[in-house]
Amino acid sequence: MARPHVLLVTFPAQGHINPLLTFAKTLIRNDIEVTFSTGSFAQRRIVESAGDITSCITFAAFSDGHDDGGKPSDDHDQYMTEIRNRSSNIIRETILASAEQGRPVTCLVYSLLLPWAAAVAREMHIPSALLWIQPTTVLDIYYYYFNGYGEKINNCSDDPSWEIQLPGLPLLAKRDLPSFVLPPSGDHKVFALSTCKEHLGALDAETKPKVLVNTFDALEPDALKAIEAYELIGIGPLIPSAFLDGKDPSDKAIGGDLFLKSKDYVQWLDSKPDSSVVYVSFGSLLRLPKVQLEEIAKGLLECGRPFLWVIRANENPEEEKDDDKLSCLEELEKLGKIVPWCSQLEVLTHLSLGCFVTHCGWNSTLEFISCGVPVVAFPQWADQGTNAKLIQDVWKTGLRVNPREDGTVESNEIKRCIETVMDDGEKCQELRENARKWKNSAREAMQEDGSSTKNLKAFVQGLGDF
Repeated sequence: MARPHVLLVTFPAQGHINPLLTFAKTLIRNDIEVTFSTGSFAQRRIVESAGDITSCITFAAFSDGHDDGGKPSDDHDQYMTEIRNRSSNIIRETILASAEQGRPVTCLVYSLLLPWAAAVAREMHIPSALLWIQPTTVLDIYYYYFNGYGEKINNCSDDPSWEIQLPGLPLLAKRDLPSFVLPPSGDHKVFALSTCKEHLGALDAETKPKVLVNTFDALEPDALKAIEAYELIGIGPLIPSAFLDGKDPSDKAIGGDLFLKSKDYVQWLDSKPDSSVVYVSFGSLLRLPKVQLEEIAKGLLECGRPFLWVIRANENPEEEKDDDKLSCLEELEKLGKIVPWCSQLEVLTHLSLGCFVTHCGWNSTLEFISCGVPVVAFPQWADQGTNAKLIQDVWKTGLRVNPREDGTVESNEIKRCIETVMDDGEKCQELRENARKWKNSAREAMQEDGSSTKNLKAFVQGLGDF
């Protein structure tokens, strides 16, 4: 009997690729054949940086129209139509070719923003499963938005006392909801909600569809049971082994190393006392406005603590103007270190790290949870407000900043949060103790007898029963 063969299809963005690639490695370690399909440029990046493991993966790249790494246009519909057409064709061709070679695809697993993959799988008589790469809580919110609670959410007011209770979830204020379900309307909201609705429609076309979620049972126990119509399966945290259980030191995340000629930030971290450094990073996509960067800079200077701040380089250095540069750059460089990129997990596991100022993207959230680092939650959009709610009020591993009315977080607020997390007071000790607890829980989930390992094995064993 041929061994199981999983076809993974992922949107060509680093935040999607990293968890899917870690999932691929986990499948391979469980003696499952993997074919990995993503954009051509992204695939080349994976092969360059992911090491020997790529020799165990069959790749089936599709074009997103930017195979040279060029930036996609702001026309979301055009870009997604391009991906839909090309990835759908690759899925069909891969399934047919694999069957002809005697290694039939037994399951197709697809990531966010690719809901049409389920329809193609159904057309080819292949079972499929969505791999949700945001928290289960956010999936639940979207589900209930489209199933009975949309009008109430759309009518939410600016009254700070407004709240909503959704089944299986904590009481949520307006700022705790994903930004895409909130007014006002805009291109990003229309695009995100239409794609999400299509995802739910693809799932609703199945009976008790399986949704793999990059979370673990202890982290979101109620949220994983909140949708009766779906089987939500926690298989995370999907963190490279080198930073989670240490079983495979060569298993590291792709990304930052390709952007750096040196890792002098590691030597800089080595020179700092334990738990003394503030790490500031807002992910691979977000660009903060100049006024917010200046407030962060001022807040860091007022704290007076060593910091490592990731500020991505301008994609076109020739376009950078003097006005774009921080006004206090010289003072900042005396106190801390500013880099265009770094290996985030390498930083989060460094002994010198004391606090992480983060945008609360889900990959970053799972990484700091798995590394036991307390945080200052600085959400911007999408799922990040919900993640910040969970961080501060449910898991209690960090503090959430309070912005002023225009959304800018002032330097004194940034200083307040950093000092509270770093000052060794009672609140600091509570946050650090909770961070250690969740770190242990995350690692237990991925052990041989852990919940996520058992969930994955049950999913794999059930591939023939779809």
